[in-house]
Amino acid sequence: MLAKVESACLMGMDAAKVHVEVSLARGLPCFSMVGLPDAAVREAKDRVVAAIRNTGFEFPSRRVTVNLAPAEIKKEGSAFDLAIALGILLASEALKPPLWPRCVWLGELALDGALRPIRGALPIVHSLASKGWASFVIPEANVPEVSFLDVGALHSFSSLRDVVAWINSGMPVSEQRPPAPWRPADKPGWVDLAEVKGQTVAKRALEVAAAGNHNLLFVGCPGTGKSMLAHALPGIMPPWTLEETLDASRVHSIAGETLHQGLLSSRPFRSPHHSVSSAALVGGGDVPSPGEISLAHRGVLFLDELPEFRRDALEALRQPMEEGVIHIQRSRGRASFPADFQLIAAMNPCPCGNLGHPKKECGCSNQRIQKYSAKVSAPLLDRIDLHVTLPALQVDELLEAGPNTETSDIVRRRVAQAREIQRRRYQDENHRDTSNARLSRAQLKRFCHLEPDARDLLKQAIDKLGLSARAFDRIRKVSRTIADLEKSETIQARHVAEAVHYRALDREPRWGF
Repeated sequence: MLAKVESACLMGMDAAKVHVEVSLARGLPCFSMVGLPDAAVREAKDRVVAAIRNTGFEFPSRRVTVNLAPAEIKKEGSAFDLAIALGILLASEALKPPLWPRCVWLGELALDGALRPIRGALPIVHSLASKGWASFVIPEANVPEVSFLDVGALHSFSSLRDVVAWINSGMPVSEQRPPAPWRPADKPGWVDLAEVKGQTVAKRALEVAAAGNHNLLFVGCPGTGKSMLAHALPGIMPPWTLEETLDASRVHSIAGETLHQGLLSSRPFRSPHHSVSSAALVGGGDVPSPGEISLAHRGVLFLDELPEFRRDALEALRQPMEEGVIHIQRSRGRASFPADFQLIAAMNPCPCGNLGHPKKECGCSNQRIQKYSAKVSAPLLDRIDLHVTLPALQVDELLEAGPNTETSDIVRRRVAQAREIQRRRYQDENHRDTSNARLSRAQLKRFCHLEPDARDLLKQAIDKLGLSARAFDRIRKVSRTIADLEKSETIQARHVAEAVHYRALDREPRWGF
């Protein structure tokens, strides 16, 4: 006897349909599986046998062969368990439905027949729905993350027994299920800008970075508020939309981080330790999986103590920072994951952290300072739009009783207005994001018109600081954002002056950058 059941597997962020073919033949009882299965798929036979028996069915005493087609695709994960079990029941005629539902069957089986959640349910359903598949069967535990998708029919069950009962009842599969309503978290708990003492220039730079989606580096002595400012950034970024949520949650679904909580309720904020490996940061493994930069997609990647990170890990950031995607090739597979993140980095001015402190003496030699700063390469710094130095806080600033600045809500409204200006300006453009930081060279010429005095000022800055072509473009993009915050159509000299001021490391040769 032969049976065919449809399932699916992930290939990076995309999904491929997999035909689960089950054949029962005469001979000594055995269970074999072909079609490039990985270890988790090969172990499915033990789970399936126990689940079928504990659900009340007899496992056939035949030669059972399961083929996962097409054979050239590497199959991984436990999502095929349900399809394999149903295929065996169909082939042995233990399951005789009046009409076989044309669905994609996904689910991991427990030994007692319960359906457990799978990783990657959101990207699988999202990808296949875009290709025309309209009916899916998934475990109940995966409903929170896929209920927001607009698909034809979505059926969820808690056990193999429930699935069999539904199939035998002959229920139609064309039941329409409207997407569940979604709303972002009201107060995710980010640091409010009003809680940060002093640092007026740094707060302004943070606002500019949020308004244009620019990368930002804070340099300052310990205790100046670098980490607090970084944790305040998500609170002033534009409102979190459902489209962005689905885009980011698909990556987290692959990593298994949305199994029980559903979609992300706020922008991701990833802060890996400086001991992180290159593979953990950008993604990798024998079978490619997303790393921290992909988990920060549509959110913030915070790298504290930047020079302490491994050099190879930092250099691996250069390509995804430009393209917003990371391409991973390994011997057992290749994949591409989105990596459109906003980088916020922080570092001390020297190994001891006291360089430039008004009351503490720096004990580092020039050679040691240069060696420390050289851990961050010039090409990487070129890709960071704003470099801001944070001065040591004065006693009066520390002793202030209450908030001495605007709250994050006030700043966020200005950021949202600037982003809306950019959205309208670039809505007809074919690029991955409607923000100034993602402009191409051609778009820079079209949308970043400099007034004559602004052009002269920028020319002087380039001659004096010896800026690279990439830094020149970064200054123009930041100037465009500053102009948008002021609702100015053209870029004025004051906008360029402020943007140049945010290139601190180009103006401080004593640090060896």
